[in-house]
Amino acid sequence: MSEPDDALPEGTLISHLLELRSRLLRAFIAVLIAFLPCAYYSNPIFDFLTTPLVAKLPPGQKLIATTVTATFTAPLKLAFITGLLIAMPYVLFQLWAFVAPGLYRREKRFAVPLLLSAIVLFYLGVAFSYFLVFPLVFRFFVATTPHNVMLMADVSNYLQFALTLFVAFGVAFETPVAVVLLVLTHLVPLAKLRSMRGYVLIIVFIIAAILTPPDVLSQTAMAVPMYLLYEGGILFAAILSRSSAAAETRGQESA
Repeated sequence: MSEPDDALPEGTLISHLLELRSRLLRAFIAVLIAFLPCAYYSNPIFDFLTTPLVAKLPPGQKLIATTVTATFTAPLKLAFITGLLIAMPYVLFQLWAFVAPGLYRREKRFAVPLLLSAIVLFYLGVAFSYFLVFPLVFRFFVATTPHNVMLMADVSNYLQFALTLFVAFGVAFETPVAVVLLVLTHLVPLAKLRSMRGYVLIIVFIIAAILTPPDVLSQTAMAVPMYLLYEGGILFAAILSRSSAAAETRGQESA
C-alpha cells in the first residue's frame, strides 16, 4: 500500500526541524561553555572595558553604581556578551551547516568567504571602537565637563553605552559584505554603486550621527571608515564580478 503524497514533505519538514533543534542546541552549549569562564572573570573583564574611561577621569575617580544589584548584574551581562562573541564563529558555523545543503555550488563558493569576512569585520569594528574611538570620545566628554560639575558615570549606563558603540561599529564594518552581496545578487549594478558615491558619503554621516554620541569626533570616526569600507566593497565586488564572468565564459566555451 502506497503512502500518501504528503508523507514525504511532512517527513522532510520534521527532519529539518529536528536538525534545526540539534544545531541550536549545539550553539547554545557552545555559548554556555564560553560564558562560564567569562562569568568567573567577569570583574576583570569589566575593569578592562572601563579602562578607556577611567584613564581619562581625574586621578582617583572611578565609576559609580546607583543600584545595589548593578555591581553584580553589569559584569555578568558583559560576561554573557563576551561569551557570545567568543562562541559566535561556532554559532554561525552551525547556521551555515543547516543552510548550506540548500545552496547551489556557486552560492556556496561565494558564501563561505563572505561569512568569514563578516565575522572578521565585525570583530575589527568592535576593536576599532574600543582602542580608537573610546579614547577620543571620553577625552572629549571629560574635557567639556563644566568646572562645577563632577562627571560620575554609572556602571550600567556605561555598559549600555559601550555595547551600543560595539554593535554600531561592528555593523558599520559590514559595509563591504553588503556591497558585495548587492552586486553578486544583481540587486544593484556595480556602475550604480559607483555613481552613488556622493549620496553614500552623506548617508554614512547621517547614520553615524544617529548611532554615535552627539559629538563630531565619534561621528567622524564612524563615517570615515564606513565610506572607505564602501569603496573597498566596490573594489572587491568588481574583482569577484570579473572572476565570475570569466568562469561563466570558460564554462560556455567548454560546453
